[in-house]
Amino acid sequence: MKAFEVIGSFMISHRKWQPFAIEVASTDESGAREKTFALMGSRHGVKRRSVRIDGVKSLKAEEISDHVVKHLIEAKK
Repeated sequence: MKAFEVIGSFMISHRKWQPFAIEVASTDESGAREKTFALMGSRHGVKRRSVRIDGVKSLKAEEISDHVVKHLIEAKK
């Protein structure tokens, strides 16, 4: 597993977008995008079409700030 930072925005009202940056653990970039859609839907109740992903970048072990992601990365070694 690798750690990824996903940057984008999601719609909170008819014309207002809320930016976000989230760290996720996944095997590849497309998996990180899918995990982000799932997390944003469960946390904020938004549909996939209301989430825009602007970029996905891979993180090194020392760049990870989310403790859950860090634990998942270290456990899968």
